[in-house]
Amino acid sequence: MVLPCLNEAEALPWVLERIPPGWRALVVDNGSTDGSDRVARAYGATVVHEPRRGFGAACHAGLTAATADVVCFCDCDASLDPSLLVPFVREVRGGEADLVLGRRRPRGSGAWPAHARASNLALARMLRRRTGLRLHDLGPLRAARREPLLALGLTDRRSGYPLQMVVHAADAGWRIAEHDVPYLPRTGTSKVTGTWRGTWQAVRDMSRVLSEAPADRGGTVR
Repeated sequence: MVLPCLNEAEALPWVLERIPPGWRALVVDNGSTDGSDRVARAYGATVVHEPRRGFGAACHAGLTAATADVVCFCDCDASLDPSLLVPFVREVRGGEADLVLGRRRPRGSGAWPAHARASNLALARMLRRRTGLRLHDLGPLRAARREPLLALGLTDRRSGYPLQMVVHAADAGWRIAEHDVPYLPRTGTSKVTGTWRGTWQAVRDMSRVLSEAPADRGGTVR
């Protein structure tokens, strides 16, 4: 499981305690200054250091370092429970889907700021027009096979990485599923959607991804 991390020492224990038994937790430290790497190791996680800042840089470093056939992604801020990925992995391994995404359903006050939710909705509509996929969310909780993910040729290393994964997968004819998951108030302050500036940067990154021309990416994964 890939867990991109930037200053999440407070949230990491909650997240790592919920990693399913037998799964390997890869915490990708993206330049933390709060001792996140030490906390991760104390809870049994493997730490990968990615000095190049960016959500996509951290995610891709984790994907590259992973060794499992099926790789999962989850935030380290305690907003999403990694144990929710168990049925996602089962669906991928069972051949029912090639990429499984979590549709965030807010639980509790402040779980999803209004401006972040509005931008996500707008991007989801743009994604539908670009790919025809009836998706509602571009959230970080997801599962897919590692080798096909690497073959997608993902190049975004900022906030557009999750969207680029979906766009390239759609271009390749992947079967993409989406399931509701509870979305909790995060621990600490978001580096992306916690501010209007961060949200605007994320929207700009993702809009750039959506402007890419469709490409042949090898057909449907089976």
